[in-house]
Order: sequence, then structure tokens, then C-alpha cells
Amino acid sequence: MKLTGKQKRFLRARANRLRPIFEIGKNGPSAVWLTEIQRALASRELIKVNVLQNSATSLADIQTYIETNSDVVVVQTIGKTLILFKPSNHQNHQEISKKVFSI
Repeated sequence: MKLTGKQKRFLRARANRLRPIFEIGKNGPSAVWLTEIQRALASRELIKVNVLQNSATSLADIQTYIETNSDVVVVQTIGKTLILFKPSNHQNHQEISKKVFSI
């Protein structure tokens, strides 16, 4: 899924006050970790992920892994933090995605 600049700006503004709910350590991302990320995104649509200092995987490699193995969009990387977005399939949790797609 491709997002326009305005949509990304909106998502970055929404994520500004969020705290990271996932971390990536020295083992890097895995299939189980990605499954948990997708489960969290199913109810939240927008999350932050923190990459720890002892991680052997670079931020670019993590971003590539996420985008190639799922339909999650990396909205922005700030330092060691990733902002992830995926529209929810549940009607009750589509508050953010409805606003994003109306832009």
C-alpha cells in the first residue's frame, strides 16, 4: 500500500504522542514478532516500535523485513524508532484509517 505525503504527515502527527509498545533486541525481527505486530495493529492501526542499542540488525534491514513479509507500512523512522501503520479489518477499530483514506 502506498501512502501520499499528506497521509504520512497525518499519521506522523497522530504517532507523536504514542509510546513504543514493541522492542527489537539483539536477535532481530522474527516471524513470531511480526505476527504479534500485526495483531497489535489489528486493534490499534498505528504503533511505535523501538530498536534497542544492542540490536545487530540495522533500521533499514528491519524496515525491509517488515515491508516484504507483511502488508504493514513503515510511515517513518526516527532515530531508533519505527512508526508502523496497517488499516484494521474490524469496523470498530478503523478510526485512524478512515481519516487517512479521506485525505
